[in-house]
Amino acid sequence: MEFTVEHIGLPANDPVALKDWYVKVLGARVFLAEERIPPAFFLVLPGGWLIEIYKATVANPNVSNNGLAGWRHLALRVNSIEEAQKELGAKGVRFIEPIKAGGGWRTCAIL
Repeated sequence: MEFTVEHIGLPANDPVALKDWYVKVLGARVFLAEERIPPAFFLVLPGGWLIEIYKATVANPNVSNNGLAGWRHLALRVNSIEEAQKELGAKGVRFIEPIKAGGGWRTCAIL
């Protein structure tokens, strides 16, 4: 049997705001909007990944701890990290560290 990723689920304190951020900043498009209370959304990122955004029921105030169990980040591949940083910075994205190298690739993290 072969497994492939269908989508990743992201619970959010404010699903509408997170959906709007992915659309505005990363160019995602809304694939499905469940107009219920609370709302939920399926987005398609450039490159084809599906993300489901729905209302979180519990929030951990220690979100910057990358060692907590569970999903901690979403890594996106770009052609040029410098160009991506420049484009995202122009859209108001804040970077929490400079571009760094490690594990055979270069990364930068946003808040």
